[in-house]
Amino acid sequence: MFDIGFWELLTVAVLALLILGPDRLPGALRSTISTVRKVRNMATGFKHEVEHQLRIHELHENLKKAEQEGIENVSPELKKSVEELKQAASSVQEPYKKKE
Repeated sequence: MFDIGFWELLTVAVLALLILGPDRLPGALRSTISTVRKVRNMATGFKHEVEHQLRIHELHENLKKAEQEGIENVSPELKKSVEELKQAASSVQEPYKKKE
């Protein structure tokens, strides 16, 4: 990703040691590592959310195609998508059903 060599890392380490000193350097490293982890976790979460939304959009498009072509005359892929949507819809409606 970054084209940083050994000498560049060594220079940054020496500068950090001179600027922060040996007392504050470990705390600064922990803080930096913690921030990098948080950013990575947020990026991963965003990526998963986008993939999930794209999958939902794809399922909706397949459902529209199935409705247009008639539910009996569709390919097996579309039938599978329709069944997935039906299962998802029933699982969403389950908590809202009234108890008798």
